[in-house]
Amino acid sequence: MQAKLGPYTVGDGAPLLLIAGPCVIESREHSLMLGERIAAIASSLGIPYVFKASFDKANRSSIHSHRGPGLEDGLAVLAEVKSQLGLPVLSDVHEAGQCAAAGEVLDCLQIPAFLCRQTDLLVAAARTGKAVNVKKGQFLGPDKFRMAIDKVREAGNENVLATERGTTFGYESLVNDFTALQVMRAYAPVVYDATHSVQRPGSGGSTTGGAREFIPLLSRAACAAGIDALFMEVHDNPEQAHSDASNVWPLDQLEGLLRVCSQLSKQVSK
Repeated sequence: MQAKLGPYTVGDGAPLLLIAGPCVIESREHSLMLGERIAAIASSLGIPYVFKASFDKANRSSIHSHRGPGLEDGLAVLAEVKSQLGLPVLSDVHEAGQCAAAGEVLDCLQIPAFLCRQTDLLVAAARTGKAVNVKKGQFLGPDKFRMAIDKVREAGNENVLATERGTTFGYESLVNDFTALQVMRAYAPVVYDATHSVQRPGSGGSTTGGAREFIPLLSRAACAAGIDALFMEVHDNPEQAHSDASNVWPLDQLEGLLRVCSQLSKQVSK
């Protein structure tokens, strides 16, 4: 299975794609800095790269948590990243009414995991004509997730990706079943979300906790399992990140991890 995301082909026969950036837009300057530095690392390794940042994080543990600049200001930042750095851009949409405006800027609209069954949202995202990345809900098996992907296709958009980000298991923990990657890859190019997969929802009290130390292990395993794209939230100062501080990957450790992941992906695709 293949899909087009901006200038890139994702899927069978295409190189591993990187989707990376801060969890949430923190400022124009921060987004441009991170995008430029991640792009330089990806380019040095021959990895196609898509910049990711959320203009609004609607699903936060606390009502007091930072959500981002919002639709209008956030899309303006992403448009600048796109024009100044020449990068495809991806962000989340949470409501059907956001999709038309988002589609004017984004190369890929992302559907958050908890919203992956929302038909109106999926259809509105599909109708923008841009690629749609649907995150699998923590409550869905990989076979049942196909119906969410089918909604995008039946709305007239073949450029859809399926993202695995862990499955709810007990309380405040996620488990990763790598057999799901093979199941999902039968009906869509598969993205593995390495940083959200180590979340421990609610374990930080008013914030989501995480186990950052397991990101390399899970990333390597996913690449060895044959994923099409790797999704990572990256920050130059993780402890000061405005969102997901416990599980964003440090920028200064990105190159080493990507080098190994790229090599594994190439070995599997031979």
